[in-house]
Amino acid sequence: SYFWFELRSMEKPGPKYPRSFSGQMVLKGLPELAYIFDKEGRLIMWNENVEKILGYSPQELDHKHVTDFVVPEDHARTLTAIENVFKEWQEQTVEYKLMNKSGERIPYIGSGSPIVLDEKYYFVGIAINISKLKKTEHKLKSAIVKLNNLKKQLENETIYLKEEIKSSHDFDEIIGRSQPLLHAIYRLEQVAPLDTAVLLEGETGTGKELFARAIHSKSKRSNQPLIKVNCSALPENLIESELFGHEKGAFTDARQKRIGRFELAHNGTIFLDEIAELPLELQPKLLRVLQEGEFERLGGSETLKVNVRVIAATNKSLQEQIRKKLFREDLYYRLNVYPITIPALRERTEDIPQLAQHFLEKFNRRYEKTIDQIPRKLMEKLQEYSWPGNIRELENIIERAAIISHGRKLTAEKLIMPERTQTDDFIPLEEYERNYIIKVLEKTTWRVDGPKSASRILDMHPETLRSRMRKLGIKRP
Repeated sequence: SYFWFELRSMEKPGPKYPRSFSGQMVLKGLPELAYIFDKEGRLIMWNENVEKILGYSPQELDHKHVTDFVVPEDHARTLTAIENVFKEWQEQTVEYKLMNKSGERIPYIGSGSPIVLDEKYYFVGIAINISKLKKTEHKLKSAIVKLNNLKKQLENETIYLKEEIKSSHDFDEIIGRSQPLLHAIYRLEQVAPLDTAVLLEGETGTGKELFARAIHSKSKRSNQPLIKVNCSALPENLIESELFGHEKGAFTDARQKRIGRFELAHNGTIFLDEIAELPLELQPKLLRVLQEGEFERLGGSETLKVNVRVIAATNKSLQEQIRKKLFREDLYYRLNVYPITIPALRERTEDIPQLAQHFLEKFNRRYEKTIDQIPRKLMEKLQEYSWPGNIRELENIIERAAIISHGRKLTAEKLIMPERTQTDDFIPLEEYERNYIIKVLEKTTWRVDGPKSASRILDMHPETLRSRMRKLGIKRP
């Protein structure tokens, strides 16, 4: 049997109900959970869906309290919603989890309205299963987390770009008026406005990065990023990921997708320093980028296209590396479209006074000193020295002198300079570099990192120095 209710709407704002209707028939026709509670929250009428979902018999459901179905953590919120239905005399909606007889928790959203029957208040409601919606919401939240991770990565990459673009370098401008330097600058000005690949050749410390920055700043891509990659400073197992990026899961520590330096440099310039150190197995991939502007991320199959100008630099003879089977000949010709040789400091000794003054002003600001005089004898000594470390070495010498000097004069007698090689026999640059690094390490008692370490004197990152030591076979006794 079913109940006939004579419903009368109270003189309060809210929905108006028909004079009479079959309550059980109406509830039965609803596709979701439908129910009627009294004002105390006891169940007095429901449709068959309530029995199916909750797993209770009609006898078990009769006059059960609303809290018998709702999980404990949702009791307060549900009871407050029912109370507000009668207090505000309007429909209320609340989200909760129902617990069926077997203990399964099912997310629902319920909506209820007040009615009056024989001067008694009742709560009529329906509830809709939102399990699918919750799964979609979970997927959406996961997607948002991934999006935030990508956003964070992008922010990190943006910080990197800003640091690279704004980072301080050895000079505020290219300093000097010697003929060898002016010739190099002339070639720089010729090629800068073009998109031609440039190969910068020169000894360590001659300012190849400064020339790369100057080429970029005078090019049509100057408002785009200049991305620097030191091929000798990156471990061989990571350099491919650094250059071309990787997909999530490409290797053990690849927990998320990473954008490589070539993607960052899209429409801009990439500076490949120490290109001779690029592993042989990666050179074909670099050649493909130069020829076709295409590559794939490590662990990925999607072909990406980039428009990048390449500036490479080396302190080694690439032709010698080709003879040793360490560098691809076809890659060399792709990079060597427009070579610029940057002169060593010993070839432009007339620039030393101007450079020394520039560095002195720099370190006066850094160490809050007022040194404004470089003695003539000291300047002569600087111009007589062979400078195997070139401008970088000169900068280190002036910095050390500024630190130990007092007053307005740069102290000459305390200036410590490496011994000049007293021989006419020439040795390979690599051997000279090895010997020089060993001397500096011995001077610093083989301290690689720290304020008074070899890396500080050589103006190298400690990891770069360790990499060079491994490559040159230098081991601490």
